[in-house]
Amino acid sequence: MAPAHKATLVKKAAERHLNSANGKPATPQHAFESPLTEQMLTRFDSRAAIYDRENRFFDQDFEELRAAKYLVLPVPREFGGPGLNLAEVCREQRRLAYYAPATALAVNMHLYWVGVAADLWRRGDSSLEWILRDAAAGEIFAAGHAESGNDIPVLFSSSKAERVEGGYRFNGSKQFGSLTPVWTRLGLHGMDTSDPTQPKIVHAFLPRDSSGYIIKETWDVLGMRATRSDDTVLENAFIPDRYIARIVPAGGAGIDSFVLSIFAWALLGFGNIYYGLAKRALDKSIAAVKSKHSLAVSRSMAYHPELQHAIAQMVIEMESIGPHLERIAEDWSSGVDHGAEWPAKIFAAKYKAVEGAWRVVDTGLDIAGGAGIFRSVGYERLLRDARLGRIHPANSFLTHEVVAKTALGISLDEQPRWG
Repeated sequence: MAPAHKATLVKKAAERHLNSANGKPATPQHAFESPLTEQMLTRFDSRAAIYDRENRFFDQDFEELRAAKYLVLPVPREFGGPGLNLAEVCREQRRLAYYAPATALAVNMHLYWVGVAADLWRRGDSSLEWILRDAAAGEIFAAGHAESGNDIPVLFSSSKAERVEGGYRFNGSKQFGSLTPVWTRLGLHGMDTSDPTQPKIVHAFLPRDSSGYIIKETWDVLGMRATRSDDTVLENAFIPDRYIARIVPAGGAGIDSFVLSIFAWALLGFGNIYYGLAKRALDKSIAAVKSKHSLAVSRSMAYHPELQHAIAQMVIEMESIGPHLERIAEDWSSGVDHGAEWPAKIFAAKYKAVEGAWRVVDTGLDIAGGAGIFRSVGYERLLRDARLGRIHPANSFLTHEVVAKTALGISLDEQPRWG
């Protein structure tokens, strides 16, 4: 497919994003009282280290968030929710991540599916209205996109989707199955190669009470341990047509309004979570410097020029992350027309956030010194969690490819030719 045509497809997806059913941009901002009380956040903070140490699901946090209606933030008012747009949800997630980054990351997987359905519904596409109704009724959505050897999730798949009477059968292995203990609807995708010349990606949702899948408890990892993101193996799992969300071409040609919305809600959510984590690291570093003393310095280490330099570097990094994330999320929420540049802008914002967050947290460990490596201090957990942001989709390799090809006017599906 010609590059110009690929750009046109993404442009059309962006134009559909611009137009809601009544011709107005997606949800405007409105007065909203956050369900995240200071008392709740303090409790989440007190439990984060325990969840991490025990590699245990954040069950108490989850139930508190469910009871507080946090899990329905994007659900439109017409369906009983507060109807927050992407920018508003990102601010809430950023705040939650400051205290409990793993909790925020896990619930992001649910929130982004609900947000995608809400955006489509506001633009007059009711095909996923059932997600809004299910979410309002308490169903929990999770993400099943990651696959071993597939560095381009969502657009390609190593899982197989076979058309059968009444739906599709899926076979494959999904990693990082977020919210494993509690999900009731697993959003996943597979490739239909019945026509090898025109492979298609089938996006679907697997109900928890389905047969044909097993969950493997594999989650024992470096960071973000409380998400409990175990593997899900699909073995002829049947998903009926009513749970088939989209069937699109494989690769960049499949970036329709549904897929583009997944990118926006998932990646900008990730970026804000790691930004919130980095803000916590910055605050801890500032407090540590003010209370730290040395035999070589008559006052606190806050007066040491090199430590001042390190703090300045952290602050400068944070100053570039926050406005970038805010601008892209606001542009999406208010329907700004970036056309074919939307994927590059979303990927770049997420990349800048997680790379910058890592530099902030890593510098903070230099400031903390030897004390920072003790678990009782709480900094080493932030360090481990922050490192995962850099491998969280989309990774550095895919981000640079998407951004460069967009800037150069090259099809996202164009393969390199050597010699």
